[in-house]
Amino acid sequence: MHPLDRPVWASLTGAHAGLSVGGALARRYQPDVNRFAATPDDSPEALAALAALLAPGDNVFLAQVPDLMVPPGLRIVKQGTCVQMLATRDLRDEGGANELLRLGEPDAAEMLALATLTEPGPFLPRTHVMGDFLGVRQGGRLLAMAGERFRVPGYAEVSGVCTHPDARGMGLARRLSAAIAARIQARGEQPFLHAWDTNVAAIKLYEALGFRLRSTVNVAVLERAAG
Repeated sequence: MHPLDRPVWASLTGAHAGLSVGGALARRYQPDVNRFAATPDDSPEALAALAALLAPGDNVFLAQVPDLMVPPGLRIVKQGTCVQMLATRDLRDEGGANELLRLGEPDAAEMLALATLTEPGPFLPRTHVMGDFLGVRQGGRLLAMAGERFRVPGYAEVSGVCTHPDARGMGLARRLSAAIAARIQARGEQPFLHAWDTNVAAIKLYEALGFRLRSTVNVAVLERAAG
């Protein structure tokens, strides 16, 4: 199986092992880092280990190419399908990267506020520690950002791409996505990303940057009932 078929597991057991909770059969990100969890396979033992990581009322996101299996004791509260896309051209010649700002701990509160407003995907107080993030400010206000999420051997994900409603139509999402992808390529890794298969505008933007479909990915939010 290709590591991108289970990108969350590959990330949790590799570059992000220090940000994970769990063991050999199931892992999840620390609760203030992200909501994703994964298993190496869909064996009964792995699914039971995954369920054991959730407290009553807790929920996690799953994302994988194989069909999703629901562990006993958990239920699906939301599900959908994403496209997984790979960069197919060199983005290091895209202009404008020098005008972008490196974001980090001092910007964490604003990053969370922007992500909460625009909903690019699960984004929590410490999601920014998953990789590099770049942003655009105007008048001191954070208008747009993009960064890295899952890290798979040889690959890194472009994620967290979002723009404040006041700044849409300025091409910021394209600039930021290209700049993050270029940083990944400069490390000798291949950029990849995920987008909801219904998000036609985002998919067209990524296709214009040279990203192409690798696979569809099954996504679900699983929850353990309170009490």
